[in-house]
Amino acid sequence: MLTHEQIWQAIDRLATTFGYSPSGLAKQAGLDATSFNKSKRHAPDGKPRWPSTESVSRCLSATGATMSDFVSLVEDSESQKRDSTLSIPVIGFAQAGAKGFFDEEGYPQGDSWDEVRFPDYNAASNDEGTYALKVSGDSMEPLYRKNDVIVISPRSRVRKGDRIVLKTTEGEVMVKELVSQNENGVEVRSLNKKHENRKFNQTQIAWMGRVVWVSQ
Repeated sequence: MLTHEQIWQAIDRLATTFGYSPSGLAKQAGLDATSFNKSKRHAPDGKPRWPSTESVSRCLSATGATMSDFVSLVEDSESQKRDSTLSIPVIGFAQAGAKGFFDEEGYPQGDSWDEVRFPDYNAASNDEGTYALKVSGDSMEPLYRKNDVIVISPRSRVRKGDRIVLKTTEGEVMVKELVSQNENGVEVRSLNKKHENRKFNQTQIAWMGRVVWVSQ
């Protein structure tokens, strides 16, 4: 059962993930800047005030996050109390397309990776293969910008609407939104409207991994 504290912590984490304060996220979502203030999370008589579904929906629209992203934050809000971090490997997108950095299932290998500290939470701590990619170029704007670090969990189940990293058998690496997936292949949507959407046969796909976090 979801608690009042978990929902508010998820909103705080959503704001932090996309580089906002809670009040900054509220303004970006078209809400009153004080909507997410801690003083407004309880009524004068002490009863908890819950954020409305409309408020959550506006926040997701403003950030480009999906409901599954938000649910992941809710599910993991308790684990954040541990205040622990993981050290995970990170490379640039140019390296990601080269040979020798991943095995055939999309897991990092070798010793040529740098490392970055990352908050310990379910999706990462349960996946020893979690790694990060440093964004270059503008093909993922406005959601991800140059020098943002996106964290990939190869073991997380990929679902429609998820942001994913996909590597083709030709060595091309991209971050897209998954539109559909079946036995014949996948269809993905570009995060930047200036770039075309893509379709791939299964034989063209080397591996895919779900984006579970972004540090901006």
